[in-house]
Amino acid sequence: MLSLLRPAVVSFVALSVITGLVYPLAVTGVAQVLFPQQANGSLIVQNGQPVGSAFIGQPFDDPKYFWGRLSATSPYPYNAASSSGSNLGPTNPALIAEVQARMDALHAADPGNTAPILVDLVTSSASGLDPDISPAAAEYQVPRVAQARGLSQDAVRRLVQQYTAPRQLGLIGEPRVNVLELNLALDAIK
Repeated sequence: MLSLLRPAVVSFVALSVITGLVYPLAVTGVAQVLFPQQANGSLIVQNGQPVGSAFIGQPFDDPKYFWGRLSATSPYPYNAASSSGSNLGPTNPALIAEVQARMDALHAADPGNTAPILVDLVTSSASGLDPDISPAAAEYQVPRVAQARGLSQDAVRRLVQQYTAPRQLGLIGEPRVNVLELNLALDAIK
């Protein structure tokens, strides 16, 4: 029996050290060397203080800011520890009410805007944490933000264009605007 137990314990200890210590330390070391910004959370730092992550959305509801996608996380919006979608189907009354409430908020913040409201402004993403909106969703908000900040629409549009990221490698995904980075750039202007 001891002859069977010894190899099992040695294998258990060896595999525990390899998979529990060596591998995680190696992966962490490689990530810190090759991708230090991403390995440390892609934090956005302003005045020496982290103000958010480039990969986690933040709630904005002041008319002078661009608004991101809705968050379906609980118990509060953009909770990275509770990433999830709403799982509400297109005919679910709760989803319809959520979309209508967001449309009402957008109309209340910019009553003169008669452009069609884009879907990414009234629905949450699959993770509930999406930090980006489409360039078209940013364009929809340009008049409101420009008026609230006393800036020309052209100046705000140029800023949106400056913070529009292209498709990855020219073909993966869609162009996108990081809402936090754009809002921080707006705050730097005024």
